[in-house]
Amino acid sequence: MSAPDYGDTFAVWRAGAGNLWTDYTCHAFVKALGEGVLPQANYLHYLRQDYVFLIHFARAWALAAAKADTYAEMAAASATVYALIHIEMPLHVQTCEAHGIDRATLEATPEAAGNLAYTRYVLEAGYSGDFLDLLAALAPCVLGYGEIGLRLKGTTGPYAPWCASYGSDEYQALCRDVGALLDGAMHRRLGGEWRDLPRAKSLQSRFTTATQLEIGFWDMAQHPDRT
Repeated sequence: MSAPDYGDTFAVWRAGAGNLWTDYTCHAFVKALGEGVLPQANYLHYLRQDYVFLIHFARAWALAAAKADTYAEMAAASATVYALIHIEMPLHVQTCEAHGIDRATLEATPEAAGNLAYTRYVLEAGYSGDFLDLLAALAPCVLGYGEIGLRLKGTTGPYAPWCASYGSDEYQALCRDVGALLDGAMHRRLGGEWRDLPRAKSLQSRFTTATQLEIGFWDMAQHPDRT
């Protein structure tokens, strides 16, 4: 499958991450999801950790709205916050409740080390860096899940709803919007030749590090006994 078209900036950063991007989007946990062979206990462990992750992720996107320079940037960031809080997180709640994990138990989930490392890295990027630093740290999650969902769309089995959610037209539209946000933000702040600027290296590093942390998150989900 060719890379999805989520804009020019994503294409550059994705290529710059090299094999790490493949290790993330084709992780053994992802393959097991698509094949429907992932143990249910691992899936529920993942959902609980991901719910905690999304709380911090929503905060990071809210911070992006605060750091935005234009109405369009603020609108895109706030729309992502809305999607996380009102669409994605409720799906986690519903799935967990269907398996006997009530909301109070879900919200009391202890944060695993891999989760902690990732979420705090993203938030630190926003607190200590600028809008571009924050977007570079946020992009692997949003766009990586979009790529995974597009590849697994149409999958049957117990995890078909998860695959369908991230492969849906709505989520793919969100990915394209985030890709457009990236392109616009880069051109607005660094110009059309940003690839040749020293800043390009530091932003690539942000994106690549977040990609590595995504791999660590899948590792944590695949081996809950090690967290």
